[in-house]
Amino acid sequence: MNTKAPSPFLSVIVCVYNEEPNIRPLVEKIRVDLNGLDYELLYVDDGSTDGTLSALKAVMDERMRVVEFRKNYGQSAALAAGIAEAKGVYLATLDGDLQNDPADIPGMLRLAVDEGWDLVAGERANRQDGMLLRKIPSRIANAIIRKSTGVYIRDYGCTLKVFRSEVAKDMGLYGELHRFIPVLASLEGARITQVPVRHHARIHGQSKYGIGRTFRVVSDLLLMVFFRRYLQKPMHLFGTAGVLAFGVGVLINLYLLGLKLAGNDIWGKPLLILGVILLLGGIQLVTIGIITEIMMRTYYESQNKTVYRIRRIHPGSRD
Repeated sequence: MNTKAPSPFLSVIVCVYNEEPNIRPLVEKIRVDLNGLDYELLYVDDGSTDGTLSALKAVMDERMRVVEFRKNYGQSAALAAGIAEAKGVYLATLDGDLQNDPADIPGMLRLAVDEGWDLVAGERANRQDGMLLRKIPSRIANAIIRKSTGVYIRDYGCTLKVFRSEVAKDMGLYGELHRFIPVLASLEGARITQVPVRHHARIHGQSKYGIGRTFRVVSDLLLMVFFRRYLQKPMHLFGTAGVLAFGVGVLINLYLLGLKLAGNDIWGKPLLILGVILLLGGIQLVTIGIITEIMMRTYYESQNKTVYRIRRIHPGSRD
C-alpha cells in the first residue's frame, strides 16, 4: 500500500545560476542554521552552464531536491517552479550567493506563525554592495515603487522572504515580476511585514544583475500599478481617459464649427487635427476598456476564480 509522505513544515527555495563555488558552503550553512526545524531544501538550477548541477548532486541528502531547467529562464521562472514544487506549509526564499543569511529564517518563521503574517520580507539593514551602482539606484527604485503601488516595503530587492504556502502559490509569478512579490502578495490580500536581516558581501562569483535592468523594472512597475489599481475594473482607467479625450475633442470641434459658420477658414489648423485625434482616441480607449472588461470576466469565470480572497470562516459558538 502506498502511503504519502507527510509534508514538511517549511520549504526553503534557492534559485541558482552559475553559482558552483557557493553551493556547498550555503547548503552546509542551511543545515546548521535550520537544525531542529522540519524542513525541505529545494534548489532550482536555472540552466547553469558551469558545474552548479554537479555541485548540487554532490551535497544532496534526503531533505534536498533539485529542479533542473533545460535552459536559463530567469529568476521569476525559477522562483515560480520552486514555489510550485514546494510541499511545505510555509515557504522561505533566499539567494544562492551567500549574501542572504539562513540564520534569519527561524526568526522570520516564528514571526509569521506567532503573529499570523502571510509574508515576512527581509530588509538588508547593512547592505554590503557598491554605493553608486547598487545602493543609490535601489533606494530610488524602492521609493518609486512604494509611492506608485501603495505597498510600503522598504527593500523590494531582498530575496529573503517567508510566506504562507497558499499565498505564494496564488501569486501568479511570471515574466520578471520577482521584484514585485510584495505587490503580487498584496493583490491576494496578504498581511505583510518587514524585518531587518543580515547581508554579506559576495565572496565567490559575480552578480548576474546590473544597472541595465532599470528599464525592465520601470516597465514592470507600470504593469504592477495597473494590477494594483485597475485589475478588476479596467474600464475605470480606459473608460475615464476615453470619455475625457472624447469630450475635449467634441468641444474643440464645436468651437471650430462655430468658426466655420462665422466664415473663417479652419482647414489644416493644428487645432482641427488635435480635435479629430482626441475624438478617435477617445473612441478607441473606450473600446479597449470594454474589450478588457470582457477579457477579465472571461479570466475569472472560465477558471472559476473569484475577485475576493477569504482568509478564514469563523464558526459561531454553540449554545
